[in-house]
Amino acid sequence: MIQNMKKLLSESMKKKRIIVSVSSLLALTVAGTAYGTYEVSKETVTLSLDGEEQVIRTHAQTVEDVLTNFEIKLREEDHLSHELDAKIEDHMNIVWEAAVPVSIAVDDQKEEVWTTLDTVKELLEFKEININEHDQISPGLDAKISKDLNVSIEKAFELTMNVGGEEQQVWSTSTTVADFLKNQNITLGQLDRVEPEMGKEIAKDSVVKVIRVEKVTDVVEEPVSYAVVTKKDNSLEKGKQKVINAGKEGKLAKHYEVVLENGKEVSRELIKSETVNESVNRIVAVGTKVIQQQVSRNNDSVSKEFYVSSTAYTANCSGCSGITSTGINLKANPNAKVIAVDPSVIPLGTKVYVEGYGYAVAGDVGSSIKGHKIDVFFPEKSQAYRWGSRKVKIKVLN
Repeated sequence: MIQNMKKLLSESMKKKRIIVSVSSLLALTVAGTAYGTYEVSKETVTLSLDGEEQVIRTHAQTVEDVLTNFEIKLREEDHLSHELDAKIEDHMNIVWEAAVPVSIAVDDQKEEVWTTLDTVKELLEFKEININEHDQISPGLDAKISKDLNVSIEKAFELTMNVGGEEQQVWSTSTTVADFLKNQNITLGQLDRVEPEMGKEIAKDSVVKVIRVEKVTDVVEEPVSYAVVTKKDNSLEKGKQKVINAGKEGKLAKHYEVVLENGKEVSRELIKSETVNESVNRIVAVGTKVIQQQVSRNNDSVSKEFYVSSTAYTANCSGCSGITSTGINLKANPNAKVIAVDPSVIPLGTKVYVEGYGYAVAGDVGSSIKGHKIDVFFPEKSQAYRWGSRKVKIKVLN
């Protein structure tokens, strides 16, 4: 009986377990149906977040809800493919790209910007910063934008450059004269001068001058005059001179240090002088022998006589040497009786007798003494003035 009861109890328990199992199964079936319905109601969305793409299923109502679920905080500069309140649709593709901070320095002006642009060129175009071919930019225009990138721009300006006298307009981003010359590949010589000074700042419309300075030696040869040495000679008639040695000029070389600026001489300094050739003195013999100029009054006969026009002259006129064409020194022999004649009428050296003047010798000529005309010599101007101009008889002596 006991065994029958156990059997009945066992069967009863089995029935209960079956009932429980069926109930559990029914519960699971209902829950599974609800879950399946929930999952089926989700929308499939493709997300591209800062370049990383993934596919999700979501019950989010708007794009903003999706981003909130991913704890994404938007900046104004970020790129988002849809408006935040856009409704989520099945197979929607949402693209979000976060802006990165970039520093832009234009000369001394610095600005921090956030951007999602790809290259430096795109960023500068967006910021309306114009770049010309002479500007210095780092990194280059094709450089990719990255977080905390520093973009440095040095704006070029036009100025005047004058090197060695040759002027031209150039572009530069330099701040000082020294930096400018370095960037222009201009090498300075030891003596070259720069205006303004190397440390001075330059700006638009500045003028930078490089004065090319050089020192050269210039040798100039100059003649050296010879001295005239006179020696008395008692064998030579007084008033006459004879050149014993013609003399010769010497030569002196003068060495100058010449400073040139841009090829033009600005200063000259004598460094030294040296004799190339010595000069040779001119030696002149001066006669001291006195010869009395007189005409013998005896033993001379008259060959002919005629009238002539006469004037008077002295040896003291301006530019006169005092020496006649026949070599008589009238200054040394003031008492000589000499007349100037036309040699075709009265030959030179002829002894004559001039009325009112006396015995004389035809020892000189004159440019105005032509034909029957003579000029009588007097040592004093007063005597010549007193003679004046007169017509006289002249006797030509044998």
